[in-house]
Amino acid sequence: MTDGGETRAVLGELVALRDEVAREGRARWAGWHADLARTPFAVGALNLAHYLALRKRDHRALQRALMLRGLSSLGRLEGRVLATLDATIVALAALAGETPPRPAPSPRQFFRGETRLHAATDRLFGPPRAERQGRILVTLPSEAASDPSLVQGIADAGADAVRINCAHDGPDAWAAMIDHVRASEERMGRRLRILMDIAGPKIRTGEVLVADDRARIGVGDRLLLGRTLAPGFATTFPFQATCTAPDIFDAIGEGARVAVDDGRFSGRVTGRAHDGLVVAIDQAKLGGARLKPEKGLNFPETVLALDPLTAKDRADLDFVCAHADMIGYSFVQTADDIARLQRELAARTPRWREIGLVAKIETPVAVRNLPEIIVAAAGHQPFAVMIARGDLAVEIGFARLAEMQEELLWLAEAAHVPVIWATQVLERLVKSGLPSRGEMTDAAMAARAECVMLNKGPNVTAAIEALDGLFRRMGEHQSKKTPTLRALRTW
Repeated sequence: MTDGGETRAVLGELVALRDEVAREGRARWAGWHADLARTPFAVGALNLAHYLALRKRDHRALQRALMLRGLSSLGRLEGRVLATLDATIVALAALAGETPPRPAPSPRQFFRGETRLHAATDRLFGPPRAERQGRILVTLPSEAASDPSLVQGIADAGADAVRINCAHDGPDAWAAMIDHVRASEERMGRRLRILMDIAGPKIRTGEVLVADDRARIGVGDRLLLGRTLAPGFATTFPFQATCTAPDIFDAIGEGARVAVDDGRFSGRVTGRAHDGLVVAIDQAKLGGARLKPEKGLNFPETVLALDPLTAKDRADLDFVCAHADMIGYSFVQTADDIARLQRELAARTPRWREIGLVAKIETPVAVRNLPEIIVAAAGHQPFAVMIARGDLAVEIGFARLAEMQEELLWLAEAAHVPVIWATQVLERLVKSGLPSRGEMTDAAMAARAECVMLNKGPNVTAAIEALDGLFRRMGEHQSKKTPTLRALRTW
């Protein structure tokens, strides 16, 4: 086949792909219509449907054929699926001496997804700072209720939004924090958005029993995870812990994986004893780890049918609806979970559609259901995805997290929905005042998200300033997945 014939063959393949993606995407989008109450999101939902249709296939050979001809590799089309395909078809048709089936998109049409993503980000986090697109979200410590200078320092350092964790403190403390935030706004002449994170179900260790107080649990040990401690059997089970949500035991079968304390040690269920689970530890850090109360429990291979809204959450929502700009929602796994919260919001305030919703993606089930979660949420109110990398890493594995966080960024961009990159960002700098080399690289990667969350710590203002500077520099080199070719000054 001549080169012209090869180009025409590639053109035919691309046109057929475009038609299949358009047809399959529109069919999926039609099934979402009941949730598309917000007109601005309808375009993002359609583009998401097109993206899902496109990514069902392997396009690597087609990408190389397009690159060979100096055309788009389709590798950065998340926010503009059909527009990119149409523009590439027009260019390819010109090379092949053919008439394209449809005209090239206008600049406005081509960059519409980017424009809508920026608008959605502004709606949640406020307008961007000069020379910086990325937003910085900072968790307030309990001390912020009694120390207005702490809040002012966070604001002055460059935070765009603050997070109040409703798992801690209570309405009086939250109100004091919010008062300090509003006072800081007055002094700066700039809004600080408030995210209130409702606690959700907490699956943690309760009481613990360690037969030898100095002992550490490690590979080869057994953990008895029960409803109550069994001190009479400490010889057989020298490591014991209760679970704060023992009702989940019925769903956990033999062979199920159990991870404790952010995966510091983990193992598999080998049986039951004393109305609890026997866990054989097969992974632990060198030298073992201490078994402590109030540490997270994860069951990565088990689907837990937990209500993401607890009685405490429902009580807290009365305050949250009256004061928050955004609500953080933990343990979201399905679109029904989103609808459940939206019903609670609607029962409390007629302005519930104005309140931003942030879904924390932290389980494999949530990952699989993310398209439907996005549609159910963003179809009714401003929405962002939070990549909760701590729990997600334990649930899917640390190696898989590196790949999955990329895929979550792509999917959210396809829907024109902002992403919050969370968990252990600049953690060493926040805690000790000195960053590690690796975490600075991680923070640079985080700049591809619309917002990055910093946790509380004694040096959080230094971390805010470091992240602010990093965002400004990276913004000159990178926009989402696209490198931007600013002139290099080093050579």
